[in-house]
Amino acid sequence: MSAHRFTLHRLWAIVIKEFIQMKRDRLTFGMMVGIPLMQLMLFGFAINSDPKHLPTAILSADEGPFTRTLITAMQHSEYFEFVRTTNNEEEAQQMLQRGEVQFVVNIPVNFSRKLLRGEQPSLLLEADATDPSAVGPAVNALRVISSSALNRDLTGPHASLRSSPGPIELRLHAHYNPENITQYNIVPGLLGVVLTMTMVVITALAITRERERGTMENLLSTPVRPFEVMLGKIIPYIVVGYIQLTLILLAAHLIFEVPLIGSIPLLYAVSFLFISASLAVGITFSTLAKNQLQAMQMAFFFFLPSILLSGFMFPFRGMPEWAQWIGSVLPLTHFLQIVRGILLKGNGLFEIAPELGSLTLFFVIVMAIGVKRYRQTLD
Repeated sequence: MSAHRFTLHRLWAIVIKEFIQMKRDRLTFGMMVGIPLMQLMLFGFAINSDPKHLPTAILSADEGPFTRTLITAMQHSEYFEFVRTTNNEEEAQQMLQRGEVQFVVNIPVNFSRKLLRGEQPSLLLEADATDPSAVGPAVNALRVISSSALNRDLTGPHASLRSSPGPIELRLHAHYNPENITQYNIVPGLLGVVLTMTMVVITALAITRERERGTMENLLSTPVRPFEVMLGKIIPYIVVGYIQLTLILLAAHLIFEVPLIGSIPLLYAVSFLFISASLAVGITFSTLAKNQLQAMQMAFFFFLPSILLSGFMFPFRGMPEWAQWIGSVLPLTHFLQIVRGILLKGNGLFEIAPELGSLTLFFVIVMAIGVKRYRQTLD
């Protein structure tokens, strides 16, 4: 009967055994400590729902004193960071389309003169509204900034020109998403998130599962080269990725009414590179992991910063510079900009070329590491 009784001695022996196993599996122990710390750092320092220092271009046809006052006040607000000045409307539109700037401040002819006449001139703010959460706070700040700065300069005989709404009329032209519909930003982003999650996780488990089941020995006995094995592993999942891509695009257009302005064949062609890069990451993880649990942990460790630092959940430009550098290394960041650019802006190959270059570089580096690691695994 005593053997069936609960004893602290046996319980303590099991507890010690688990701690010993935890100590032997250093990767799992590191993940248990590292993932909470990473979440704390990302949510505490990198995530910002009030983005500032947003790149802005100036398209000004007026050089009056009130124009200079307005520009200086916008700079001091920290919401706007002027990176370009142009006199060409077409060039300003191209900067918005390529994603080089978030805003274009369009100051019309005789802005200062009309202000002194009490005609309440219009100030046009053109915005890349593909991510509405990045636009709203800055626009609201500009309404306050413009009124306070210009009213401060309207002194003496011009004091009567001050008005409660403001001495100027602020007009917002939200390009690519004029109604600020959140689904236009989230649903195209889900395309990259779902592909990253499934491609990396499934492939990370593929080779690890074969090693655990012993089927890797069958591959070792054949004259198959490591690169051929990796391609053979990748190709079936590429087909799965395209099935997911098609389903999400159909749901985005038919259910959520997301506009498909750009070339769908171009999107399919570009997605091949992103799917291949994600699969290469998964296979590289499978060569590093000793078991399926470790492979899953590595995949999650990659997926978490991808979803938080890519601009999917929070505005990319709202993050601190160091977080943007980390996000720029991740393939999901570039793919999201490509997808939103094609679907919402109608971007072509020229506009997405910089993001394609980053994706290609990532794929080549990760694929080279994966092949080298897989060759070591075979040896």
